[in-house]
Parts: sequence; C-alpha cells; structure tokens
Amino acid sequence: MAEGVTSLSTERVERRLAAILAADVAGYSRLMGADEEGTLAQLKSHRKDLVDPKITEHRGRIVKTTGDGMLVEFASVVDAMRCAIELQRGMAERNAEVPEDKRIKFRVGIHQGDIISDAGDTFGDAVNVAARLEELSLPGGICVSARAQEDAIGKLDVAFEDIGEQHLKNITKAVKAYRVRLSSLSAASLRPTLALPNKPSIAVLPFQNMSGDPEQEYFADGMVEEIITALSRFRQLFVIARNSSFTYKGRAVDVKQVGRELGVRYVLEGSVRKGANRLRISGQLIDAATGIHLWADRFDGELDNVFDLQDEVAAAVVGIIAPTLEKAEIERAQRKPTENLDAYDHYLRGMVNLHQMTNREAVDEALRLFRRAIELDPTFAPAYGLAAWCFVQRKSQAWITDRVRESAEAARLARRAVELSKDDAAVLASAGYALALVAGDLDAGVGFVDRALQLNPNLAMAWYFSGWLRV
Repeated sequence: MAEGVTSLSTERVERRLAAILAADVAGYSRLMGADEEGTLAQLKSHRKDLVDPKITEHRGRIVKTTGDGMLVEFASVVDAMRCAIELQRGMAERNAEVPEDKRIKFRVGIHQGDIISDAGDTFGDAVNVAARLEELSLPGGICVSARAQEDAIGKLDVAFEDIGEQHLKNITKAVKAYRVRLSSLSAASLRPTLALPNKPSIAVLPFQNMSGDPEQEYFADGMVEEIITALSRFRQLFVIARNSSFTYKGRAVDVKQVGRELGVRYVLEGSVRKGANRLRISGQLIDAATGIHLWADRFDGELDNVFDLQDEVAAAVVGIIAPTLEKAEIERAQRKPTENLDAYDHYLRGMVNLHQMTNREAVDEALRLFRRAIELDPTFAPAYGLAAWCFVQRKSQAWITDRVRESAEAARLARRAVELSKDDAAVLASAGYALALVAGDLDAGVGFVDRALQLNPNLAMAWYFSGWLRV
C-alpha cells in the first residue's frame, strides 16, 4: 500500500453488543457539603470492600469513573443485573447502622445495546440510555430498560415495576423502563407511606405537553407551577410543593402510589396544548386512596385569557375538595400577575432556567429573561422577585464578580418586588431572602418571609427561607 494511504480496516470503529451499568451517589453534593472528608472516606471504603469486588466477580469492566459515579461494561445483562442487585443489597446492609442523613446510596441504570470503543473509552446510545435510566432510579434502587428486562426476566429472583415509556433527555425514541423490586431493597429504596394531614391535601403532577413541540415544555411546566401557587393560597388546603410533585415528571405513575408517597388525599393531573393563539388545559382530579375520578374538565381559550383559564382550573378543583373558602383568599388567588403576555412568556422561560440552580449559564439566562419581562411590564412583581432570587443563586454558588454592585442590584429588585406586591407570598419570600442573604438586610428579610407565611402557610420555600435566615 502506498505511503500516506490509510487502510480501511484501521479506520473501522469497533462496535459490539454489551450491557452497560451506570451508577452514581444520590445526593452527593449534599453529603460532601455536610462532611467532605467523611463522605470521601465512606465512598472509598464502599468501593474497595464491595463495589469493585462485585464488578470483578461478575466479569464487569469499569469503563469510566467520576467523583461519585461510574460506567461499567458487562458481556451480558444477567451479569450486570446480578452485580447491581448484590451491590444494592450489600449497601443496604452496610448502611443499616449509619444515620439516614449520612448514608451513601447508589442509583443504578442498566441498558443493553451497541457500544463503540475508542482510545479506551466507550460511547453509544447504550451508554447514554443507561446514564438516563440511572437518573430515574430511586436512591438504593435499580432502573432498567425493557430490552434489559426481557433478557433478565425469569433468570433472576426479582420483580419488575413497569414505569412506562420514558422520554429521556437527548434520546430520540421513548424508552420503556422498569424499576427492580426485591424485598431486601424495599426499605432502602422505596419511599415511606406518609400519614394524611388533618385537612384536604393535594399534589399537582406535571402536566403533559400536548403541543407536539418539545420547546413548549416550559409552558406546560409553568402552567402547573401557577396552578400549584393558586391552590397554595387557600388555607384550608395542604398543597405539596412543586419540587416534590415534579419528581414524577416524565414517569408513568400510579396515583395511589403518589398518594402514599406524598401523603395526599387528592392528585390533579392533566395536559396543556398550545397552538398559535389558542390554549387548552385539560385536568382530572383523582381520589388517591380509591383511584376514583372525582372531576374532569377541559378549558379552552385564547392566550389573552391564560390567567382566566388557570383560575378556572384552580377554582374547579377547590370547589370539589374545599367548598367553603374565604372570599378574600379567592380574590387574591384570582389576581392577575401581569396583563402583558410577552412578559409572562419570558417569566415562564426564566422559571425553567432558574430551576437549574447549579448551572451558571441557566441562571444567567433566567436573569436575562426576568429583566426582559420587567422591561415589558415594569409593574410585574413576581419577575422582580425572581430576578432578585437569581442573585441569591449567584452568591450561593460563588459566581458573584462585583459584590457591591450585585448586592445593590439585588436589594433594588427585592424592594421593588415588595413595593409592587405586598400580599403575594411567593414574591415576599423570594425578595426577603435576597435582601437578607445578598444585601445583608437580615431584619427586613426575616420580616418579609414571616409576612409570606402569614399569607400562605402552604408555601414550602418560605418555611425553608425562614429556617435558614434564623440560623
């Protein structure tokens, strides 16, 4: 062969079928923040005494490790599954005498498919799917694809819980997934059943985006968050916070299980369809104890009437489960945050970015979007409150570059938010926390957060802020 000409055989990528196990430590950042040295020592001990020996025993090969996780390749799904099961059982035993808040619990995802090896690393959809399934796993649990489940069923003494089609990030096709159920894991990996509170209780699950456009996901999520906020203003209700109900996003759920895990009597689920200038919100209210549908309806209208549609959903739900409500609370719940729909759209997009709290680019984008919402409507109080909250994240993550300027800007936004909306609990809470944490005005911050809790005792984030400010 002539010099400088590369053989086709040397260019051919090695491709093979393999089972990929992806694992990481649930709540690793929290554990490290509480006790960095102790967590690292625990993790090293678990790796040395349990994890690595089990991988070797079941003929696995560690492809890649990160600070708290790893990718492991196996020749067969059964080997991968056996390794995962014995690893999780072993971890449950090792954690038995460890306080709950200090336990290291692994989440595991397993998928089988083609992989590509290059320069000692491994790539391919099998790797990506396994990593995404690991994110769906409960701490101490195992989540597998249907392809992996089909190969393992009948060969291992475990049961599988079907969690339906999952739309995984950056994976084109939906993946049917299962959670592994086995008795020795149940205490470690399954959520406990919570007692019902002594007043009507409800969880609003993420609504399905029916628009046919993944880019509209933010709008469906925003609608749900607004409905949660509207319901939370009613003192007669016990309303589960967004962060808890959104753990079910993208999952096929059993409402009875949701009721047990979140400690609620009622579950609201539904869908949002947005097209051109039209909007349809569909909802159904279910008694979580019995699975009986108590109410179902759909609300159609123009985007100009988006707040009216939200109010109709909230009022219909409240009318079913808490018929006697204070008139003042009803009026406050139905108050529109802005008349400018462009401002509201930027606000919803900002909220989605802000929930990615450890991603600097996302928080910067959230701040830009909230500022744009404020430009479009200078009286939009929630936008001021969340813009101030962006500076809380910047300080918490050590991203602040000009302490004096940013502290002053956070204080300006927070005080303007309070000035515009003296009876919106969410605005008061976020503004108060920003004033205290970023601007250093602790007394004013505590006062605003306490006022938020008087207005809305359901507001989980206000209780959280109140605790931290008092610390």
